[in-house]
Order: sequence, then structure tokens, then C-alpha cells
Amino acid sequence: GSPIKILNMYGRKACQLVKEFASGEKGQLTPFNNDLFDQVVAECSQHHGALQSLIRKMQEEGLDVQTARNADHCGALIHLFSIVRNKRCLTAYVYNRAETIQNLLWKIGPVIPKEIEEKFDHWEEEYFKKHSSALKSYMSKVLVDLTGNLSLPSPSHTSTGVPSHKKKDMVPPKDPYIQVRVLEDIREGIVLTDDKNPNFARHSMHFLKRTDAEKYISRGLMEELTG
Repeated sequence: GSPIKILNMYGRKACQLVKEFASGEKGQLTPFNNDLFDQVVAECSQHHGALQSLIRKMQEEGLDVQTARNADHCGALIHLFSIVRNKRCLTAYVYNRAETIQNLLWKIGPVIPKEIEEKFDHWEEEYFKKHSSALKSYMSKVLVDLTGNLSLPSPSHTSTGVPSHKKKDMVPPKDPYIQVRVLEDIREGIVLTDDKNPNFARHSMHFLKRTDAEKYISRGLMEELTG
């Protein structure tokens, strides 16, 4: 077959991994696909072994690997390009998941609900903890609570003479109430700051405090209605 068809065949699993992430709802995570991820890594190892074998063969035949243009050279290129393509897909998968995990810290704070944390790989759990710790340390040094979720010291004034709580308030607040639609029935664990006890049935609409709604939105149980 043509080199392009062969590359597509070799890169199918890596492409599937990226598509899996891209098909998910923005800002939400699916469970880390360890099985497919490991298959792509194993495929890279196979390509590397085949590439080294072809290079050794050409060298044994006295050919210059850089200038030879025979079938072995073309085969080596296909294996090399397949490794590069797989590596880019693996990197994109890990990077985009890490970016989503960072955003979760801003949305719902340093305590992640169990149903979300279960979707993390073990190194993602460690990454979230270290990122949360680093962010908290940074914010405590600049005396600004950027998330509104992390508990930080609040001295009366900063080095600039501006009260730290005033610095946080320099950004205009969002509307405290929003309209939401319930995407899945919510029957347990409903806690609202105004002590109301609404019926969060699927497709029902409610007018809630943003701080109450965001924890359900981040878990994919509600969506904000805009416009």
C-alpha cells in the first residue's frame, strides 16, 4: 500500500485516543484510557525496533543511511514518522487532560468530588495535588485569593497599601444568580446555601446562586442557560 495508507494504519490507535478526548464535553473528563494509551506506547516501541533493524541492515550493506533512497530507507522513514505522529497524539492527550485538571481547581477548588477523581490516572491525582499546593503557596505570597475557594491569610493591607480583599474585588463580580437546566436526576446530596429543597428532576429549570450551581455544572449534572 501507499506510505500514507500505511501511516494511517499505524497511527489509528493514537488517533482514536485523541478523538476520544475531543468527543467529550468541554471541561469534563472521561476515565484515563490506560489500555489504549499503553497500546500506543507499545506500538512506538515496535516502530523503534523496526527502525533500528532497517538502519543496521543498510549499514551492513555499506549504504549511507542519510543519502540512500532504497526500499529500506523508505521503510525506515515510515517507522520514524509513525513514532513522531504517535508521540504527538500521546502528548496532546496528556496535555489537554492536564489543562482540564488545572481548570477544575479554579472551578470547584482543591477538594475534587469522588466521581471526578475516579477518572484520574494515579499521576494525574499527584499532578492535581501538587498544582493545588503550588497555587496556594503562590497566592499566599501575593496575598490574593484568585479562586475564591482556597483559604489564605488576609492581612489588612498589602505592600502597595491596598487592602488584599479590595485587590480581589477589583474584578467585577459575575451575576450571583444564574438559570440552569438539570441534565440528570439529582436525588441525593443536595446542599444549597439558602436551605431550599428543590426537585432537581431531569430537564427541570431553576434559578440558583452561581456558587451553588457551579458544583453541579462542573460534574456535568447541570448546564447554565444563557442568552
